[in-house]
Amino acid sequence: MQFSKWKLWDNRAEHLSINYPGIYALSINDGNIEGQDFQLTSNICYFGMTNSKQGLKGRLGQFNNTLRDKKGGGHGGAERFRYDYKSGESLALRLFVSVWPFPCNTKEPTPDDYRQMGQVTKAEYDAFALYLEEFGNLPKYNDHKASPKHKKS
Repeated sequence: MQFSKWKLWDNRAEHLSINYPGIYALSINDGNIEGQDFQLTSNICYFGMTNSKQGLKGRLGQFNNTLRDKKGGGHGGAERFRYDYKSGESLALRLFVSVWPFPCNTKEPTPDDYRQMGQVTKAEYDAFALYLEEFGNLPKYNDHKASPKHKKS
């Protein structure tokens, strides 16, 4: 896996190449892991992916909007986090993100670009498989049975 170093959630825009599709890992930590190399740990609580034209930047923006009850949200994974963390602001202080971009052209894709986008999907499933092998379960917020979505009242 070729994930970046960890960034604190609110520093996510500092990641390079986030305009491309890719996968991302989220980790909740009480200590500061910003700048540390990615490692597969039990603190990883979610893997996500995107092949959208807005790339990782757009998808992480949707997650942030859902996390903080802003318009433009609609991220199902973030709704699972919100079931446990009523304050997205508080969670953001403990949330870290690592990304693995896949450079390709999503606006006018060539056959090779489509193949690269297929690799994004494969990489996410490979991350699930490696986590499951290592820890015996999926990351908490990828497990739909164990993590319900937050219902707004």
